[in-house]
Amino acid sequence: MSLASQSITELRKQLTAGEVTPLQIIDDLEKAVLASDSEINAYLSYDFDKAREMASNADLSLPLGGIPIGIKDNINTLGEPCSCASQFLVDSYIAPYDATVISKLKAAGAIPLGRLNMDEFAMGSTTGNSSIKRTNNPHDLDRVPGGSSGGSAAAVAANSAIATLGSDTGGSIRQPASHCGIVGLKPSYGRVSRYGLVAFASSLDQIGPCTKTVADAALILNVISGPDEMDSTSLEVDTPDFTKNLNAGVAGLKLGIPKEYFTEGMDPAVREIVNSAIDKLRNAGAEIVDISLPHTEYAVATYYIIAPAEASSNLSRFDGIRYGNRAEQSGNLIDLYKDSRSAGFGSEVKRRIILGTYALSSGYDHKYYDKAQRVRTLIREDFTKAFEQVDAIITPVCPHAAPKHGENSDDPLKEYLEDICTIAANLAGIPGISVPAGVISVDDRKEMPVGVQILGPHLGEVAVLKVAQEIENFL
Repeated sequence: MSLASQSITELRKQLTAGEVTPLQIIDDLEKAVLASDSEINAYLSYDFDKAREMASNADLSLPLGGIPIGIKDNINTLGEPCSCASQFLVDSYIAPYDATVISKLKAAGAIPLGRLNMDEFAMGSTTGNSSIKRTNNPHDLDRVPGGSSGGSAAAVAANSAIATLGSDTGGSIRQPASHCGIVGLKPSYGRVSRYGLVAFASSLDQIGPCTKTVADAALILNVISGPDEMDSTSLEVDTPDFTKNLNAGVAGLKLGIPKEYFTEGMDPAVREIVNSAIDKLRNAGAEIVDISLPHTEYAVATYYIIAPAEASSNLSRFDGIRYGNRAEQSGNLIDLYKDSRSAGFGSEVKRRIILGTYALSSGYDHKYYDKAQRVRTLIREDFTKAFEQVDAIITPVCPHAAPKHGENSDDPLKEYLEDICTIAANLAGIPGISVPAGVISVDDRKEMPVGVQILGPHLGEVAVLKVAQEIENFL
């Protein structure tokens, strides 16, 4: 087995036993990237010489000592490009500082390695909105890897990364994790600092890990969690050891099954996989409880008012003067703004900025944005009431396996509905994880992975990870 195909947990055992060195891992990873990434296109850039320099000084006594971690291209890493897969920032922005999660990874001995492709400014569910390249699903190159963290998920699935960081605003870690057959964790809002993450929607964004195993996700969460004085939304709460008691089982846990997540449009094969996982959890001693989350039907509409509204504000800084590539030969300041943004932003980013600006405009803000915030409160209250009855909730991640490239490109609304099962968790600020649960046949010839989603109460990652580990143990 190549080193690049192994988990963090497996590699750490070999590193501490002196059986392998960090340099050997970097060398093996470079071979894997050179062998596969010309087809998959997960990486935007990488520097293996710099990684070897860090590997030669790795402290193996640290929790992630000697482990390379890929980084989504909207997380600042000192001296590295951070383009957000946008022409606005390509070749013009080099990160002048480390995001807090990067500082924590380095302090734990990890080696940040590579910038991973994404939907431009994290807006999309296919990675097809990247302005730089199209990332392909390692299980079928004709299909999307999901998004917006498609590069992060595809690299792990292709064994061209040991583990990666992504960001999740409406499902952008969990959905590509399901499509690529890996583990993807969105922590509770406030659990992980957002300092150094290029903002899309500030009340929804959260950084989390994409990994090969649940144990690896727990280990990375241990490292990147905690309060941060640079992020006023990070919470002053203790960080438990998320790796502890992962295999304690689910006996005695109450697991909720919300009827609203099992929609008519769901692929029957996906439904079968999710139901099979539920049956196995029941057989393992969990109590299965039918629950209702009645405001789920409003989640997509609510999200696509709040997220674009926050994006229109956050992306106003990209004007060709303070940030971003500047248009040449503009006649005046207004033309400079218009020309720079017209050339810099892709069509999906423009669409969401326009939607968000309209929702916040005078005379319409009460009709749209304020009403959406009230519905968001109702969605959050649905989960609060549900978690008075159950310890965690089991749902699909996506109604179907990864679609083919371009399948929904002519219908933005259809693409927005890709995240119908994941958006509500971001609106409520609760943790969620996608864990591989099986494969389904597509095109009568290929098998594509499908994940199951586990949701927990705010700051309830311990229960979420325990259930995820039980599902992983079934496979």
